Amino acid sequence: MADTVQQYHGLGRRKTSVARVWLRPGTGKFLVNGRALNDYFPRLSSQQHVQEPLVATQQQGRFDVLCNVDGGGLTGQAGAIRLGLARALLQVDPDLRATLRERGMLTRDPREVERKKPGRPGARKRFQFSKR
Repeated sequence: MADTVQQYHGLGRRKTSVARVWLRPGTGKFLVNGRALNDYFPRLSSQQHVQEPLVATQQQGRFDVLCNVDGGGLTGQAGAIRLGLARALLQVDPDLRATLRERGMLTRDPREVERKKPGRPGARKRFQFSKR
């Protein structure tokens, strides 16, 4: 019989990205789609954005974080991982809710791309008006 490792799961979404995040007790290893965090997100701001829930709750180095993220671009994926990580931390300790809530980490960002309208070059842009 295999030993089961206790793990916590959180799901995050942002724009068209979906992130599934697992927390396991460990040394602070952070993998995104099988790659290291700084390898997957080359921008320092994205790396900090993803790790924000761990920093706010002072949980760095306590958990190994495994993420599967799909869809969208790097910014949307970083936001999705951040939300998934915050939700997973709530499963670890429900008392962290107030800390995460006041920093806005438990709220899903509802902004989506507006669809392109017919007869226009984009969602809101119009072709140049010609008087003559």
